[in-house]
Amino acid sequence: MTVDVILPCLNEEAALGWVLGRMPDGYRPLVVDNGSTDRTAEVARDLGARVVHEPRRGFGAACHAGLLAATADLVCFMDADASLDPRQLHAVAAPVIDGHADLVLGARRPRAAGAWPLHARLGNAVLARTLRRRAGVALHDLGPMRAAVRGRLLELGLTDRRFGYPLEMVLRAAAAGWRIAEVDVDYLPRAGRSKVTGTVRGTLRAVADMRRVMAELG
Repeated sequence: MTVDVILPCLNEEAALGWVLGRMPDGYRPLVVDNGSTDRTAEVARDLGARVVHEPRRGFGAACHAGLLAATADLVCFMDADASLDPRQLHAVAAPVIDGHADLVLGARRPRAAGAWPLHARLGNAVLARTLRRRAGVALHDLGPMRAAVRGRLLELGLTDRRFGYPLEMVLRAAAAGWRIAEVDVDYLPRAGRSKVTGTVRGTLRAVADMRRVMAELG
């Protein structure tokens, strides 16, 4: 089976060599350049990745542009900052491929000091706990590495184009009766400075977007 791997990117030139070099056979990288000012798009093309440009800024905008551009029946999402190892994509995709789950998320497990700052981990834990209580979804991490069938994701009608996109995906999938699961994946120190977890401001912005989505759909 061929799987399209959607990689939302904003200035990830430094990490792309490592990420694309570890992509497993059968997993096709689809880099969504979300207005990078470095050589992200050029590096991705030079390394054989398909590149899609999404001028509208926003994590959700980049993810959804990749979903629309993908052609494989099964898609994965993951960050392109070297914090997640592409060699673990199959562990996330396998339950969907085998028919045991409809949406699988990678539950991040830090493998080095500083990989997941305390403020970001606490914000994620609060949201995951709220999600378990309100939607009855047994998740402990709203991780960015995930897998699902492309056509079914499109049917969910996702509308958020900011940091609420990953949460909206889970909430709408749960409301539609999807089987949602998680598997452990390594979480590594990213290359360069994080736009979200690396700063308190970025984390608060992401949490605010997710709280908004939770209020609307939860």
